[in-house]
Amino acid sequence: MSRLNYHHLYYFWRVATLGNLTEAARQLHVSQSALSAQIRTLEESMNTPLFARQGRRLVLTDAGQRVLTYAGDIFSRGEELEALIKRGITPEVQQLRIGVLSTMSRNFIEGFITPLIERRDVRFSLHAQGMANLLNGLRNHQLDLILTNANVVNEGQSDLWQSQLLAQQPVAIVGPDDLQNKKFPDGYSNMRWVLPAPNTEMRAAFDGFCSRWQYEPAILAEADDMAMLRLLARDTGALTVLPTVVVKDEIEQGTLKVHMTLPNVFENFYAVTVKRQFIPPVLTDLLESQ
Repeated sequence: MSRLNYHHLYYFWRVATLGNLTEAARQLHVSQSALSAQIRTLEESMNTPLFARQGRRLVLTDAGQRVLTYAGDIFSRGEELEALIKRGITPEVQQLRIGVLSTMSRNFIEGFITPLIERRDVRFSLHAQGMANLLNGLRNHQLDLILTNANVVNEGQSDLWQSQLLAQQPVAIVGPDDLQNKKFPDGYSNMRWVLPAPNTEMRAAFDGFCSRWQYEPAILAEADDMAMLRLLARDTGALTVLPTVVVKDEIEQGTLKVHMTLPNVFENFYAVTVKRQFIPPVLTDLLESQ
């Protein structure tokens, strides 16, 4: 049975992270030819190329990018272990990679990471992507957790995704402060609306609410991005439907006003992780603080 040669993997990791074969050879105190030979041996053992040449540059292939992710995790954990064994301490700086759904409220994300901002022993990165890319990043250990407003359900892999409900935010009708506190639907007949996209849970809930009141909103625009809805509500004078956390700054400043909270309608926010043997302490602390 073939076994992974971690010496070769370490050489690959140093070249990939430095992005320069010459500099990696200098730091490792080996010749460039010897270093190239070690990486070729690793590629042969994996039966796939890890680098592709573009002129004089070495560029990671898709497989190389995936191997780099695992190598980074292996050797960074090794450094943590060495620090723990030699000095009996955890690393001075812990790293956390957070993926966020690109359409989510930036205010909610900011509130979530506030505990990290206050810590000097943590460095974190944020990656805004679509759901498919987020789940792939989590599955391939490129991300430590993801934030989403859609629950992730395991299908045939019962222990893959671990989802934690972080918050339920009430959904409200929000807009300019010129409706004089009229009850819905009175006074709303001449108002225009910027609404969540038709394929969203919020839009479905609002459509159902309007149907009960036999009210037909005059739609100016639709968007599936909370940041865009926030801008449209602020700049068009139209009404919108969204969680109040999205526009908390505008509400505090008096630019926008909450006219009514929709009954029994909430936006859920989740933190999703995957089962792993080693969980960074900072991740455990962060989730427990929510």
